[in-house]
Amino acid sequence: MPKKIKIAIIGAKGYPIVYGGYDTFVKELSERLVKRGVEVTIYNHRSLFKDKPRYIQGIKLYYIPAIETKALTQLSHSFLSFIHSGLSHTDIILAVNPANGPFGILAKLFGKKCMINMDGMEWDRPKWKGFGARYFYFAARMATKLYDRIINDSEEMRKTYWELFGCESKVIAYGAAIRYSERKELIKKWDLKPEKYYLVVGRMIPDNNLDLIINGFMLSETKKNLVIVGDSGFKDDFAKNIRDLGGKDSRIIFTGYVTDQNELAELYHNSYVYIHGHEFGGTNPTLVKALAYGCAILALDTRFSREVLQDERFGKYFGKSNEDITAAIQSMEQSPKEVRNMKGVSRNGIIAKYDWDNITDQYVSEFMTLIGHSSREKK
Repeated sequence: MPKKIKIAIIGAKGYPIVYGGYDTFVKELSERLVKRGVEVTIYNHRSLFKDKPRYIQGIKLYYIPAIETKALTQLSHSFLSFIHSGLSHTDIILAVNPANGPFGILAKLFGKKCMINMDGMEWDRPKWKGFGARYFYFAARMATKLYDRIINDSEEMRKTYWELFGCESKVIAYGAAIRYSERKELIKKWDLKPEKYYLVVGRMIPDNNLDLIINGFMLSETKKNLVIVGDSGFKDDFAKNIRDLGGKDSRIIFTGYVTDQNELAELYHNSYVYIHGHEFGGTNPTLVKALAYGCAILALDTRFSREVLQDERFGKYFGKSNEDITAAIQSMEQSPKEVRNMKGVSRNGIIAKYDWDNITDQYVSEFMTLIGHSSREKK
């Protein structure tokens, strides 16, 4: 690499914690970038870190405060992080999260190259209503005007950004690392047995259609459990209603967040079927992980799920109704041989597109190009 590029990453919760998709992306990408000779700085949310080392694995860390409310945490943290990185010797600011779209103006004011990872149609998500939905649409539009590169993680999202905003984006997918079960006994923590439960991993937000999945499951005749991994980052009525609904059926188990990555992996590995209800956009991290971990997959029928699962090659689908999810579960109950076959080929779905090393190479290529010039194709 002819020049040591300096990258600042803004918009995730921080490093090395892994709470969600953005955090995993930042961890996997930044560690590989350092090995390729890129100088990486990550802006952490100060309130999430008791210990605050300046460097971990060669990655420089800054701990930035925020206004700790549901609406302002991310925006206030990003604003301060952009100011700090703008005053630094950073070559390129890499932002994640569409909410950070307007902050591209700060990068411009400081003369910094900037790119942003836009992973979904936030403005359509049920969790953002009214002003929230309007803000995300505005933020996405502003990002297409203010950033030097727009990164989408799926071909379907690239089409969406072209159709809505007339902006051509670069597709670099979200990744996953193939792994196999090593410690089945870890699932005993929840009194579970291999192949005796369906698994859902995701936050308790309307986007993930947990109410649909629970209602459909409750109507089924399966004797297996439904294990729901995840929670809501804030107290809200939807999450409470989900817990109340699930509490009506003794087969349903809520684990809350599972932060131990070995435990989480074993929950994937040993599930009978992974059920994916996410609806709005992009390469969903939990779905790619389910492939990489060898799961049989039932997914809500969306164009995004079909892109990841390569249509019918690596998954089955259900429509958005209680009856459809019930019928899908009943079908899986009656087809254990097919489920085994699905598990046997699942990892084949992790093609080069979803390989973290390949993904890192693509980002490095974009960095190198961006250092030389900035361009976006418009209608």
